[in-house]
Amino acid sequence: MLPLSQHLGAPSIPVVSVGDRVFRGQLIADASGFVSVPLHASATGRISAIEKRPHPSGRMLDAIVIQCDPQSPQTLFDEGPIDWESPPVPDLVNMIKSGGFVGLGGAAFPTHVKLSVPDGKRAEWFLVNGAECEPYLTTDHRIMLEYTEAIFLGIRVTMKALGASKCFIGVENNKINAIESLAKNIPSDLPCEIVPLVTKYPQGAEKMLISAVLKREVPSGKLPLDAEVVVSNIGTVAGMGDYFGDSQPLVERVVTVTGPGIRNPSTLLIPLGTKLSDVLAHCGGLTDDTREVLFGGPMMGSAQYNLDVPIMKGTSGVLCLTAAEVSERVEYPCIRCSSCLDACPVFLNPSQLGMLARSGRYDEMRGLHIMDCMECGSCSYVCPSNIPLVQRFRVSKALLREHDARAKADAA
Repeated sequence: MLPLSQHLGAPSIPVVSVGDRVFRGQLIADASGFVSVPLHASATGRISAIEKRPHPSGRMLDAIVIQCDPQSPQTLFDEGPIDWESPPVPDLVNMIKSGGFVGLGGAAFPTHVKLSVPDGKRAEWFLVNGAECEPYLTTDHRIMLEYTEAIFLGIRVTMKALGASKCFIGVENNKINAIESLAKNIPSDLPCEIVPLVTKYPQGAEKMLISAVLKREVPSGKLPLDAEVVVSNIGTVAGMGDYFGDSQPLVERVVTVTGPGIRNPSTLLIPLGTKLSDVLAHCGGLTDDTREVLFGGPMMGSAQYNLDVPIMKGTSGVLCLTAAEVSERVEYPCIRCSSCLDACPVFLNPSQLGMLARSGRYDEMRGLHIMDCMECGSCSYVCPSNIPLVQRFRVSKALLREHDARAKADAA
């Protein structure tokens, strides 16, 4: 079951019909615009339905359902290396788009958009994010240990697309074997440096990583490109290496299945579209006291209401929590202890923003830089009054974006 909305931007458009036979790696839905990506079959089989199905967002959204062929060896639709050195940069970026790549750290932002450097801008440095800072998750760690060749090929391709002069790979210093493996395998002709980082949350956020590695600050309301940097997740880079190495588009991803509520915690390579219930069954099933299943980590993950939702491009982890970790909390008034101010990595005032959000004063929140909030959840975690600050901030930012979109439409 492959949702057409697995990325930020416009949903993909099906190019197959019910009853068609498809092969693993074959294009089944095309991009519907610049900020959109194609979708490929993750298994050989027959299209059994194109209809609305449960989506991890909580909605019912359009998806392509493939009835897998149990007799198929599940080989790729087209195999063999892809020439990335000869094509000019615009064609190379289009080739990356054709592979269906998005950010695999969770945001699922289309990779080709990030690599399309506008006129007047430049990307001097390419920063690879190997700082897997969410508790429980080990996805990026395993990728760094097992896909080093693909990572460095993906770096070469990306540096050509950006015109970057040097690459840095930021890795937290609790992953010593990953740092050693990457450092040992860096090609001698590749300008790449491994940067060990302090293990802390949210080290893996783009702006935090840029500050830690390059000692550069991205201005408020700006993008990393404004600091002449482009950041990409290590999984995305490895996936691009697989694509240009053997023509495998984004049809599978590494996922950590973990937590006290799963019987056999594992890090798995899972075809996109696999049902969550099947993944949990493969790992021995849930324990009797499991109360919540998240896509992602405990700080920024989203709770799933239905175990029939599919693994998607942005699913970095499946976290199963028991009653001991998921307890009902009573919210109390803010005591102005300033713990949230100390915890905020971008130096906002979560206490004041939370009071404004509760009273619906969203325009005032904009003046206090609510749009700079990265929704890391640190403020909610440390709040002794159990105020759901980050949840209120997400709603407030969504309402402000809707307001801006309506204003833009009215002006047009």
